[in-house]
Amino acid sequence: MSIRFTAKARRGVAALTLAAGLAIGVVGCGGGGDDGKKPVASTPAARSGGSNPSAQEGQSADPMAELRGPDGLSIKITSAQRDSGGFVTVNGNLRNEGAKSVPIPAQISGDETEIIKHGISLGGGTLVDSAGKKRYYVLRDTEGRPLTTTGLGTVDSGQTIPVFMQFPSPPTNVTDVTLQLPTFSSGTIKISG
Repeated sequence: MSIRFTAKARRGVAALTLAAGLAIGVVGCGGGGDDGKKPVASTPAARSGGSNPSAQEGQSADPMAELRGPDGLSIKITSAQRDSGGFVTVNGNLRNEGAKSVPIPAQISGDETEIIKHGISLGGGTLVDSAGKKRYYVLRDTEGRPLTTTGLGTVDSGQTIPVFMQFPSPPTNVTDVTLQLPTFSSGTIKISG
C-alpha cells in the first residue's frame, strides 16, 4: 500500500468515527426519562411509541404559514427556530377543519422505506432554500425514526394536534425557506435564531 492510500483511508475512518459520534450525540440529547420536569433542551426526541412535540417555545400568536391538505386538514406553522446544535425545529398545529373524521394520508410520511416502517409521521417534510438551491430533509435518529411527530392516525372533526419536524440547519444567512409536505400546499416560513 502506498502512503497516500493509507493516509486517505485513515481520514475516511476518522470522518466515519466523527459522524457516528455526532449521530449518537444527537440521539443522546433526547433525554428519555420522564421525571415530571420539563426538558431544558429545545430538541424534541423521537420515541418508539410515537413522539410528542416540545413545549413549542417562542411561538407567535399568528401562524407564519398555513399548509392546506386534503379533506379539510391544515397545518398552521407557529415557529421555526434554529438552535446552536445545527438544527431547525419547525412547530405547528395540525387541525381537521372538516365535518368528519379524516385519516392522515400515508403519503405525508414520504417514500423512504426507513421512515415508512416507523408508521405515519411528518417524515416526508422538506425545507427548500431556493436561493442556495438546496433541499433539507427531516432528520432521522440512528434507528431510522424521523425526528418529527409520529404515530399519527385519524384526526376527528375540529381536533388540533401539536406537531413538529426537525431539519438540518441551512446556513445562518438563510432565513426564508419553503416548507413542503406531501399532499399539502407549500408555505414560506422565516427561521429565527
